[in-house]
Amino acid sequence: MLPRPLRWVLVATVGCALVVAGVVFLVLPGPGLPLILLGLLVLATEFAWAEATLHRLRRGSSSATGLVRQAATRILRRPDRGDSDAKMRG
Repeated sequence: MLPRPLRWVLVATVGCALVVAGVVFLVLPGPGLPLILLGLLVLATEFAWAEATLHRLRRGSSSATGLVRQAATRILRRPDRGDSDAKMRG
């Protein structure tokens, strides 16, 4: 196991590098969000603020997922408004 100060510096460096690369890839083609999340995961091993940020993101993502599921269910259960192809053909 690494000494605590060395581990702190290593985690901070790797985590920040991943977050910065993720932010760059939000503008350029690449895996922006996964890199940001990975960087936060690395930072959360040493920093409480990063862990709190991950918890907020998890809560937000689960509520967003619920909203998307509700909207998809409403759209898929809409009553059929007739066959639009048949109207165009006839």
